[in-house]
Amino acid sequence: MFVSMEPSPLTAKIDEWFAGLVAGLRAFPLDIPGTALRRAKKCRRKLHSVFSEELERRKAKLAAGEGGDNDVMSGLMQMEDEQGRRLEDEEVVDNIVSLVLAGYESTSNAIMWAAYYLAKSPHVLAKLREENSAIAKENNGASFITLDDIYKMKYTPKVVEETIRLANIAPMVYRVALRDVEYRGYTIPKGWRVVVWLRSLHVDPKYYDDPFSFNPDRWDKAAKPGTYQVFGVGERICAGNMLARLQLTIMLHHLSCGYRWELLNPDAGVAYLPHPRPMDGAAMSFSEL
Repeated sequence: MFVSMEPSPLTAKIDEWFAGLVAGLRAFPLDIPGTALRRAKKCRRKLHSVFSEELERRKAKLAAGEGGDNDVMSGLMQMEDEQGRRLEDEEVVDNIVSLVLAGYESTSNAIMWAAYYLAKSPHVLAKLREENSAIAKENNGASFITLDDIYKMKYTPKVVEETIRLANIAPMVYRVALRDVEYRGYTIPKGWRVVVWLRSLHVDPKYYDDPFSFNPDRWDKAAKPGTYQVFGVGERICAGNMLARLQLTIMLHHLSCGYRWELLNPDAGVAYLPHPRPMDGAAMSFSEL
């Protein structure tokens, strides 16, 4: 989708470098050898180098009259603004790193948490499976679902919203105080960097009844304004928020229709940084229905 590359030792390293970059983004900002931030900067340079080489390879193919790849990188190379100007090479590479960082690790984690919560909530899984099996039956067991199928879903979207509320894939955002702010007897001076812990908002019992329970039916009613910011809010909202919901919906359809699964360590603890994740990596066993 982002950069068409066949699985290889290089793509495995790319996964490692993205993991290191994410860890640094949410680490204490101490830039000395041995820290997560220093490693993140090193990973960022390696990713930039790999994608720059891939960009040059594609430019050479185009110059030789060969066709381009049908993915995001090629799209960025070809896109033009209103004046007909294309992105500089540096802009293409920076956009690819940013898009993969925001759209790959986070979405895979959301899918993992969906499977995790469903394994612990068999009654929810049963309702999800019932809805999606009915849609598959309407399509005579076709492998793919369409947007029309997704629009028919009533329960699945609630499972999606409850998953991303409780999982808190992006549990914090970073801001800068534009003026002095008084908060609970403390002063946050203008210019200070602030970490906004969004996770606390999404599990606050003032806004969500029994907030740590996995209850998709809570989405029969919309959340109170300002209390649901899993993708941010306003002009800084995640540009891929609807794509993430769509990907999660499609995965839930195929999982619920085709597989049964269980957690191998249902009582494993949870690590919350850099991404919330069970300590055992959410080890599960899957089998076909």
